[in-house]
Amino acid sequence: MESKHAPRQVVILAYEGMNLLDLSGPLQVLATTNRLQGREVYRLHVASAQGGAIVTSAGLPVMTQSLAALDGLLDGQELHTLISPGGSLGEPFRLDLALVAWIRRMAPRAQRVCSVCTGAFHLAEAGVLDGLRVTTHWDSAEQLQRRYPALEVDGDPIYIRQGRIWTSAGVTAGIDLALALVEQDLGHACAIATARQLVVFVKRPGGQSQFSAPLASQATGAGRFAELHAWIAAHLEADLRVENLARRANMSPRTFARLYVAETGRTPARTVELMRLEAARRALEETRLPLKRIASQAGYGEEQNLRRVFLRQLGVSPGQYRERFARLDQALQRA
Repeated sequence: MESKHAPRQVVILAYEGMNLLDLSGPLQVLATTNRLQGREVYRLHVASAQGGAIVTSAGLPVMTQSLAALDGLLDGQELHTLISPGGSLGEPFRLDLALVAWIRRMAPRAQRVCSVCTGAFHLAEAGVLDGLRVTTHWDSAEQLQRRYPALEVDGDPIYIRQGRIWTSAGVTAGIDLALALVEQDLGHACAIATARQLVVFVKRPGGQSQFSAPLASQATGAGRFAELHAWIAAHLEADLRVENLARRANMSPRTFARLYVAETGRTPARTVELMRLEAARRALEETRLPLKRIASQAGYGEEQNLRRVFLRQLGVSPGQYRERFARLDQALQRA
């Protein structure tokens, strides 16, 4: 029988071209937890199909053990947590079929199976995510949904838990995921201590929107609506209903709405909502303006409207959001 304090066996998979931070972020969270606890809470294994050095997308090699060697080490032991990190962004995701086969065989034995970023593709190919609501990096959500229609892909949350299956958004979201795993295993106080040691947010809720998701409307500078997007960003306090935006674009509302969705993939109203939220977040992060003024400048009118949007979209109030950034600044100054 396993000792109460026996290390939890954690496997983080690796492959050529993967994102370095997808691996190193969760790895450092768990290693820091070990150090703070003064014992080996997590026995950490980084494994690739063949073992040896794999080169990440950042160009930095990472030493790994082979899946065959890992099987020998885990023989007769419980696999506690399996983590599948993601690969490079901006490319069609290429699967490592040896990893897929290993996941398909080992995932049923694991207490927890997790993905970071596009690591969800490996889990999906192995059949682990069928029928589940999952997330990935915002830029790969549509590709994941098309490739695996049995999934319900939501590209907005930081991470999603579905029973023993956890999926997370891109890159730094792997740190949020790992902190949530620590909290599940060892409690809130331990997760707080680890986060403070790493000088990161104590806890970003899983349902919080991916802060890194850019507004496609602002990022797409060459589209036919680029000039309109710039005008919207400069006039967030104006009446930005579809009829008024269509008038600025010299189109009928119906034609404007149809062409806009076809080019940007979202409705004009959604673009306005995202731009206003982005402006409010920046004001909370970078200024000490009162909430009433931020609400007005971002186009929400009343402070209560700002509060409702933040609770719905980010899962925190404007005041809580600002406080988190203030605490992070203080921690950085002390570091």
